[in-house]
Amino acid sequence: MASDDLSRIMAALADPTRRAILSRLAHGEASVTELAAPFAITMPAVSRHLRVLEQAGLVRRRQDAQRRPCRLDTGPLRAAAAWLRELVTEAGDGPDGPSGEHRQPPDPAPGAAR
Repeated sequence: MASDDLSRIMAALADPTRRAILSRLAHGEASVTELAAPFAITMPAVSRHLRVLEQAGLVRRRQDAQRRPCRLDTGPLRAAAAWLRELVTEAGDGPDGPSGEHRQPPDPAPGAAR
């Protein structure tokens, strides 16, 4: 994955409104009006959020007569998740959880000097 692609994906995911839009789209296609309904923001603001998500490749729109429903494209999310998994692996934290160096040290034995 190109560094610029990852930057666009991460920037798009940084905003809670855009994450909420993606969560909604994970359940199926929706119109801009449907996506805007739960938010106390203007339709142009929702359209700007959608444009950022489209530029990151996370949302696709298709023409359906008068409607242009939006849908989630999970490809970029899978690529970003793969990059994150690789980063975690390189840091020594494999799929079984954090490595020993990140764990809390055990409590000292009773009566031990501190």
